[in-house]
Amino acid sequence: MTTTGFVYIWEYLVKEECLEEFKKAYGPTGDWVQLFKKGIGYNFTELHEDVSNPQRFITVDFWNSKTDRDNFRNQFSKEFIALDKRCENFTAQEKLIGDFYCHTNRF
Repeated sequence: MTTTGFVYIWEYLVKEECLEEFKKAYGPTGDWVQLFKKGIGYNFTELHEDVSNPQRFITVDFWNSKTDRDNFRNQFSKEFIALDKRCENFTAQEKLIGDFYCHTNRF
């Protein structure tokens, strides 16, 4: 059965010297996932590496709803900001691709 969830997607250009740190922090058991797990409605995160550019990545964070993600951001804003500040040194550029409804059977 297909259900509707919510994802938000970010694109990153990672500094070459920070690739391993970035993958560790943004990967499926990384620091971001550990923080997101504190939120109600969080499901999982995917980290995708560009086939033609090993410094370009996207993350896809799966939530039950946009409301769950927004509530998490409000409840854990201090922890989110601190982790974001620490991780910003890994990237040369980051860009929000957007918020999307997700039609999947993975939930």
